[in-house]
Amino acid sequence: MNGGRILLVDDEADMLLSTSQTLDLAGFDVESFTSVQPALDLVSFGFRGIVITDIRMPGMDGLSLMRRIHDIDPEIPVILVTGHGDVQLAVRAMREGAHDFVEKPFDGSQLAEITARALAYRRVVLENRVLRAAAGQVDDLETRLVGRTNPMVDLRRRIRTIGPTDADVLIIGETGSGKEVVARALHDQSPRANKSFIAIDCAALPANLIESELFGHEAGAFPGALRPRFGKFEHAQGGTILLDEIGSMPIDLQGKFLRVVQDRVITRLGSHEIRPLDVRFIATSRSPLEGEVAAGRFRADLLYRLNVVTLTVPPLSARREDVQLLFIKLVQEAASRHRRDPVPVPPQLLEEIARRDWPGNVRELRNAADRHALGIALQPADRPLASQRLADRVTGFEREAIVAALAAYGGRLKPVYESLGLSRKTLYEKMQKHGIDKAQFGVHPEDSGEE
Repeated sequence: MNGGRILLVDDEADMLLSTSQTLDLAGFDVESFTSVQPALDLVSFGFRGIVITDIRMPGMDGLSLMRRIHDIDPEIPVILVTGHGDVQLAVRAMREGAHDFVEKPFDGSQLAEITARALAYRRVVLENRVLRAAAGQVDDLETRLVGRTNPMVDLRRRIRTIGPTDADVLIIGETGSGKEVVARALHDQSPRANKSFIAIDCAALPANLIESELFGHEAGAFPGALRPRFGKFEHAQGGTILLDEIGSMPIDLQGKFLRVVQDRVITRLGSHEIRPLDVRFIATSRSPLEGEVAAGRFRADLLYRLNVVTLTVPPLSARREDVQLLFIKLVQEAASRHRRDPVPVPPQLLEEIARRDWPGNVRELRNAADRHALGIALQPADRPLASQRLADRVTGFEREAIVAALAAYGGRLKPVYESLGLSRKTLYEKMQKHGIDKAQFGVHPEDSGEE
């Protein structure tokens, strides 16, 4: 077998079978899917393989699937299978980050060649990540959860400790702070990493179908149930279930879910058969659930079962010194995703980024990075400065200018003090005055002035 997995997605069963057989005969390890979600559930940041998908499919199409995959890991190769009239669409998709495309009807050897190249590229990406980690550079977790402030260092440490266990986890964090990124990191650090990661948005489940969606049903369980159906819990067997915004789960369902968490068994609708469940539960909430318990909207016993471990994802307001470094990384990712040349981030822009409040957290910051990578100027900041004293404004500007320059030059001090028109000694004094820790910017001993 050629190294690496291939997730093959096509809603046409005959085409799916034909393509799967072609790749199997060429020696590839292929898993076939007639819909998008089961394939997407197997994708993770460290996924050792590629995805081949048809463009035209009902529901989520191939382009949307590619974008979702690249949200998880922008360096997973996605190969698009196109019809004759879709070539222009495929070319546009390649500009957005598709690895390659093949036009129907295609020659088997052509597809095998494209697939082999994509797998080789993916192997190189993963090997380079390992080498960087071995050399003391950032590892996968630091790449996914960027930050040198104490809250982020502590969060990564706890993920590395808790990830390899089977403990259920409750993740608390503001909207856009990266709760799902943390959940996926926990999954990828665990022995369940090669199994499904099923994300369930508790706020979006239809009230009349919520039990069927989660627990599954037998034929005839209710009008329209013509055949048995796995629920999302069973679909995640052996893997991880993310319950996004668990506080939105209806109170009457919480009692049934409590039994699932407590006993790890389920019963499909219309059945009396108890089915064992081997999953890990991770739940998220925008705010601590104790308030919901006090208000009678969330069961205290369910909270105690879920929060074996609680992780708090800090908002950007609690780690402002990470904002500029994170913005630079997001701009680089956006440029790569949109097939643009590397985009510089001038110190003046970093100063503006640092001054702003980011109520949407990383999600809002990522949107700003995308706009910058596409050449769209940032809109003026909304935060008024008129109410601040002049001395406070000057102090704040000076600190932000130094932090921005440190971030822009990767912590190298010489270009920082030269660009700011300062002496080395003056730069040190100002960094000390403003409480700027040079270690957060990767300053090396040879740059510290201690020759």
